[in-house]
Amino acid sequence: MKFGLFYEHQIPRPRDKEQWDPDAEHKMMKNALDQIELADQLGFDYIFQVEHHFLEEYSHSSAPEVFLAAASQRTKNIRLGHGITLMPPRYNHPARVAERIATLDLVSDGRVEFGTGESGSEMEMGGFGVRREDKKQMWEEATREVVKMMTQTPYKGTEGEYFGMPSRNVIPKPLQKPHPPLWVASSRKETTMVAARLGMGSLGFAFETPDEARERVAQYFQLVREECTPIGVAINPALAVISSLMCSETDEEAMAKGVEGTQFFSYSLGYYYAPTTGPNHRPGRENIYRRFKDTPEEERMAMFGLRRRLGGFGAGGGDSETEPEDEVQRALWRASQRGGCIGSPDFIRDTLRKYEDAHLDMMIFVAQSGARKHEDIMDSIQRFGTEVLPRFG
Repeated sequence: MKFGLFYEHQIPRPRDKEQWDPDAEHKMMKNALDQIELADQLGFDYIFQVEHHFLEEYSHSSAPEVFLAAASQRTKNIRLGHGITLMPPRYNHPARVAERIATLDLVSDGRVEFGTGESGSEMEMGGFGVRREDKKQMWEEATREVVKMMTQTPYKGTEGEYFGMPSRNVIPKPLQKPHPPLWVASSRKETTMVAARLGMGSLGFAFETPDEARERVAQYFQLVREECTPIGVAINPALAVISSLMCSETDEEAMAKGVEGTQFFSYSLGYYYAPTTGPNHRPGRENIYRRFKDTPEEERMAMFGLRRRLGGFGAGGGDSETEPEDEVQRALWRASQRGGCIGSPDFIRDTLRKYEDAHLDMMIFVAQSGARKHEDIMDSIQRFGTEVLPRFG
C-alpha cells in the first residue's frame, strides 16, 4: 500500500476579521511546500492537489499546475498528482490541459499523475457557465481528447458535442509514455466502477471503510478484467481512499490538534455544495469559519442532513444506523469525524492494516485542513514517516 498527501489549500478567515491577513495565502503556500518537501524526504509516495475556483476558505487551489511545478523543484521522488483537473471545456480548454500536463511531466522528470473530474458546486459551475446536466459528458469527451493530444502526432482534431478543434500538433509531449497515469475522482461507488470500465485509477473521496474498500477492490478489478475498454492508450488499475491525518504521541493529543480541522473540512465543503447555502454565498463577504465556530455541532450537522454519532467515526468503522444513506452526504459525515488516522502511531497502524488486508492500493491523507497549525502538521508528517510508514514498506 502506498501513501500520499492531499491538499485543498484551506485558509479559514480569522473569526474576528472580515478578511485574511495580507500574507495569509503566501504563507499557506510556502508552508504547504515545506510539508511536501518533508514528505518526499520521508518516503511518501504521492501528493494530490485539487483544482477549485471561488470556494473561499475551503480551497484556494485554483492553479494547481503552478503549485505542483513549484513542488517538483523542491522534491526528488514523490509523485505529483492532479487530484483533480476540472475537465469540462468551459473550465479548461482541452489543448491547454494537455500542454500543462506534459510540461509538468517534463519539468518533474516524469512524475505526474493525471487526475480528472467534473466538480459539482454551483459557485464554480455558475462562474464558468457549466450546466450540471452536461458536466459528466463534458468530462468524458474532454478527457478522451486530451489523451489523444498527448499521444498523437499530430492530433487529428475533433468536432464533438461540447468541444471542437482542427488538427494541430499539441506540444510538448509528456515524458511518460504513452501518457501519465489516468485517474478519476470517485465520490460514489458508481464512479469507481466507471473508472474500472475505462481503465482509470479511482480516487475515492467517500472516506470508505476497510469493508467498503474490500468490496470495491474486488468489484473494480473484476470489471477491469472483464469489461475494460480503456479511455487512454494505457490503463492505470488502482484504487485510492482518502482519510484525515494527525499523528501524535497519544490519541488525546492527536484529537486535540486534528479533529476541528476535519470538522471544518466537512462543514466548508458542505457549505458550498448544499442547496441552502452554496448558491446564496456572497463572494468576498462571508466568514465561513466564524459561522462554523458559532454554530453548535448539532446544527452544523443538521444543515447538511447529518446526525450526531457519539464517539466519532472509529478506527475505519462505520455506523449504518446513524450515517446518511446518500453516498455524498455520508462522505461529508465521515469527513467530519475523527476517522482512523487521527491518533497515536499504534492507532493509525492498526487502522491501516485493515485497509492493507483489503488490498487497497493507496491511502491519501488530508493533513492540512481548517485552522491546524503548520508546526503540528509538520510534526504529524514526521511522526507518521518515521513510526508508521516504514511498517508498510
